[in-house]
Amino acid sequence: MITISDLSVRIAGRLLIENASVSIPDGMKAGIVGRNGAGKSTLFKVITGDLAPESGFVSLPKRARVGQVAQEAPGTQEPLIEIVLKADKERTALLAEAETATDPHRIAEIQTRLTDIGAHSAEARAASILSGLGFDAAAQLRPAAAFSGGWRMRVALAAILFSEPDLLLLDEPTNYLDLEGTLWLEDYIRHYPYSVLIISHDRDLLNTAANAIIHLDQKKLTFYRGSYDQFERQKAEADELQMKARAKNEAARKHLESFITRFKAKATKARQAQSRVKALERMGTIAAVIEDHVQGFSFPEPERQPASPIIAIENGIVGYEPDRPILSKLDLRIDNDDRIALLGANGNGKSTFAKFISGRLAPQDGVLKVAPNLKIGFFAQHQIDDLVPEQSAVDHVRKLMPETPEAKVRARVAQMGLATEKMDTKARDLSGGEKARLLMGLAAFDAPNLMILDEPTNHLDIDSRNALITALNDFPGAVILISHDRHLIEATVDRLWLVHEGTVKSYDGDLEDYRTLIVSGGKAKARKSEQGAETSSKSDQRREAAGKRAALAPLKKKIDEAEKKTGKIEKIIAKLDSDLADPQLYAKSPEKAAVMAQARANAAAELTRIEEEWLMLSAEYEEAMQD
Repeated sequence: MITISDLSVRIAGRLLIENASVSIPDGMKAGIVGRNGAGKSTLFKVITGDLAPESGFVSLPKRARVGQVAQEAPGTQEPLIEIVLKADKERTALLAEAETATDPHRIAEIQTRLTDIGAHSAEARAASILSGLGFDAAAQLRPAAAFSGGWRMRVALAAILFSEPDLLLLDEPTNYLDLEGTLWLEDYIRHYPYSVLIISHDRDLLNTAANAIIHLDQKKLTFYRGSYDQFERQKAEADELQMKARAKNEAARKHLESFITRFKAKATKARQAQSRVKALERMGTIAAVIEDHVQGFSFPEPERQPASPIIAIENGIVGYEPDRPILSKLDLRIDNDDRIALLGANGNGKSTFAKFISGRLAPQDGVLKVAPNLKIGFFAQHQIDDLVPEQSAVDHVRKLMPETPEAKVRARVAQMGLATEKMDTKARDLSGGEKARLLMGLAAFDAPNLMILDEPTNHLDIDSRNALITALNDFPGAVILISHDRHLIEATVDRLWLVHEGTVKSYDGDLEDYRTLIVSGGKAKARKSEQGAETSSKSDQRREAAGKRAALAPLKKKIDEAEKKTGKIEKIIAKLDSDLADPQLYAKSPEKAAVMAQARANAAAELTRIEEEWLMLSAEYEEAMQD
């Protein structure tokens, strides 16, 4: 078990974590969530020993190996496969010793240990991990120096996954992955044999891979069992109970304070008033539920929407060098209300296609028809580098509104979701999320008819991503979206296009179909899932899934029964908490209060037992459905 006890951490004079305690059972896959800047990455530094806490401690099992992705991606001339293999230091050391060992007993020990740690299948395992993260067999033999920074970070991720530490720490691992890599990583983490702590704002990753959530809020750590969706429900219920208990507490305090004020000066009532003072001191107060306000996004509505299609492509070919097309055989149309997500691995041409339809890349052949007066807003993550570091958000917007009064300029910046105190902050000092908000606001400044968003969520926390979803759903124009955030895609688009094998075609399945395709690694299925493909494979999948569900019905029944028991016990605990929050209970009937407190403790213990049973059964069911 990982134990954090009374931990306080201060950075540059700012207290991020204060007297926080939490215990994490062995083998848990726990998501660490909280607003940007709350101290999640700082907590990782304390766990690894890179940062000393102000007080408290973190306790890990003896001899536990802790691993996290290297801060600097490898950029050497070594082949990728060798970099990953060397991450297993024990295997590397044993192989080196085996080359020089002469003692027969030591040679036998080395070979036995190599067999125990699976050293002889290590290359196949390393290749499998690299493949899942997007490197084919040829790429795995190329030197790391031949790849860009983002791809090198994937190599660093592959290395730590291959080394299989007892405690795996992942800090926003999907920021440098595409959707395909994210889907593979979700499945890998879910089946990882040891403990994992994941800092992530990717709701689907936390729902799929995590079986617990640790919430860092108001400098405290709170442990919740279950997925992110279950955490949200549990926290909402706890907040509601806390607000009710606070209201009762305040009413009782006012009643006692009123009695004390009325009678403390009267000799005949002084004794009773003094007893009320002591009761008031014992009662204490219940903290208010603090809700963090999240700035929304606002995209201006286009003045006039062109008739459909707003973009039509006939036999289009596009690339960066003559006679070396990236995409060809493009026959597509985009209507004025389309919501389309582009699927496909990084390097397949998604960003190239986005540049093509936005007018940033001319066709090499074919016909590209664009509706007259079509306005296009384009956001790409790399554009953050285009912001002028010494200029504030107000400065950037003022250049687009040179004759406009200052108040209106600032009002426009506010619509982008930047707080008043951040409007005059230089761009270099804005957080990643604030820069993303500014860039999106600039992209939508002229009220475009078509918004093209290339990885818009990399620096946004979960609440900000939800705000973006709301804004996109309110936007009346067309949207083209490239994202590794499955929740964002599912919540905002109604069509999927697959960028695959040098072209772009409609994808008939949904994202769950695509996830299955990616995790299984079936390239042959990709061609069948394109527009016009046969649908029999889907029918077979549905029949197979139905058969599995029928065979697993008894197990599913146990899971449902455990869920029902959990719901009943939670209601019992909620009722007991409500009753125990009444201060008059302790004054009128202390024996009854003691009985209720014991009943509450028993119910909590039973809830923990049933939740553990539910987790075990659910894991068994999910694993059986995946096989």
